[in-house]
Amino acid sequence: MVSKSQIKFIKNLQQKKYRTEHKLFVVEGVKTVKELVKANIKPYAIYTTSSTVLEDENFKSELISTADLKKISALKTPNNILAVFHQPKEKEITPNNWVVAVDDVRDPGNLGTIIRLCDWFGITNLFCSNHTVDCYNPKTLQATMGSLARVNIVYGDLEAFLKSTKMPVYGAFMDGKNVYKESFTAENGVLVMGNEANGVSVTIENLVTKKISIPQFGAKTTESLNVATATAILLNEIRRGA
Repeated sequence: MVSKSQIKFIKNLQQKKYRTEHKLFVVEGVKTVKELVKANIKPYAIYTTSSTVLEDENFKSELISTADLKKISALKTPNNILAVFHQPKEKEITPNNWVVAVDDVRDPGNLGTIIRLCDWFGITNLFCSNHTVDCYNPKTLQATMGSLARVNIVYGDLEAFLKSTKMPVYGAFMDGKNVYKESFTAENGVLVMGNEANGVSVTIENLVTKKISIPQFGAKTTESLNVATATAILLNEIRRGA
């Protein structure tokens, strides 16, 4: 049985300020929980309604009722497992691969998809500006499908990071060079993706060494692509040209 204090504590972790204070985050779903454990991200507590769900994994879980799981879950239809993990320590970004940098991406689903894309394309480092949505937001975690376990996510001053890097900095802009005519031969670089509504900020734009864009073939009434969709197209071109 889950105590009232446990329920309150876990529910509080749905809010960023409590996640930041306790350095913990909540994950729901067997696949994501297993992915995080395999990546050696330390569990704080694991609750499940079935003793067989994690029988192949080498860690302890607490068996609870479906009713108790509903009390601590953020989902309308809860999965049969919920886990609380310690937030992994951020690692220093090394210039031996491409880095994706996001400039104030605010939608949790977009950030989660970008994390998943980084995992798919072998991008091990994601730099997030300080005003980017929390990567431990429940909706972000759901969209990552476990890829959070394999991507080093660093939050900080994006302007300072770009000023300090010696890697070429590419930015996604509507008026940039056609990405299909760009040659990506460098072993490393930074790809900057902007805010959903405003794109890349002026401050960051001034630090971009090369602007690139995705050409529009359809109706001009479509203003722009979703930031996660654009990230997928650009990463595909970067990997195809490497």
